[in-house]
Amino acid sequence: MHMNRRQLMLGTVGAALGGAAPLLRAAAYPERPITFICPWPAGGTGDMTMRALCVAASSALAQPVVVENRAGASGMLGLKALAMARPDGYTVGQIPISVTRFSQLGSVQLDPMKDLTYLARTSGQTFGIAVRADSPHKTLKDLVAAAKAAPGKLTYGSAGVGGATHVGMEEFALAAGIELNHVPYKGGAPALQDLLGGQIDALADSSSWAPHVKSGKLRLLATWGVQRTREFADVPTLKDSGYDVVVDAPNGVGAPKGLDPAIEKRLREAFKTAAASPEFAAACGKIDAPLMYLDGPDYASYVATTYRKETQLIERLKLRELMSKS
Repeated sequence: MHMNRRQLMLGTVGAALGGAAPLLRAAAYPERPITFICPWPAGGTGDMTMRALCVAASSALAQPVVVENRAGASGMLGLKALAMARPDGYTVGQIPISVTRFSQLGSVQLDPMKDLTYLARTSGQTFGIAVRADSPHKTLKDLVAAAKAAPGKLTYGSAGVGGATHVGMEEFALAAGIELNHVPYKGGAPALQDLLGGQIDALADSSSWAPHVKSGKLRLLATWGVQRTREFADVPTLKDSGYDVVVDAPNGVGAPKGLDPAIEKRLREAFKTAAASPEFAAACGKIDAPLMYLDGPDYASYVATTYRKETQLIERLKLRELMSKS
């Protein structure tokens, strides 16, 4: 059967409109609230800064950006959920840089260079080793001496096996020639509570300890950055203390792979604005976290570089064996 001219014209118009539909949807985006997956428990430093970032992003996008906490597996449960979400722009979330390590160790079935869209690197983290104010360890030297006197007895908590704080602490232990007893948690917040309660001897975390150090409940023995922090300028870095270890693990924001380019551009612009907002700067300032913004493509390049570095770190620290024991 041959189509008449009217049918042909209607078919052509319909095809054109069908092709334009994604463009029209992208132009209208966002039309409803956006879910932001935070892979850490509520109340921790990662949760606090990401909530401030989402408040600012909500203003930039003229739609609520709603935080959903999906903690566990050192941030990988939430990240896996992010990677598996529909790439429609309505699910975004924080990307822990430790995915470059966990993907190689087989802890998460995810390729960080193929399964994610990188939108923005936002801020770094101020990591440190803290003890209770009544601890006998007044300095990092004291802690090292105690660990050498009783190998494997001194306990420390972290946000989970294989995460930045666990690996950083083990890198320090290797440099110091000591053996520590690692107690993993589902995030920094519960580890902090156990330190305050006296269940563990020390805490390795990203500045959840800061307000408690300021109030006098905790003592900060060392920070892990290249330089001393502004808020704790009297506290030495690990490098100051003679250990060639630096850990900063910047936070970033991403989405599933396959975003419409127009939606990706809109999200990159929104999170660039949010990362430069007073709200986000104030939240980062409370925990002495440095602002480290990078746009999506530059952030993706940073992740690729970190992936290559992690390959070497996995071998040097024998991380596969370390994680099998935890």
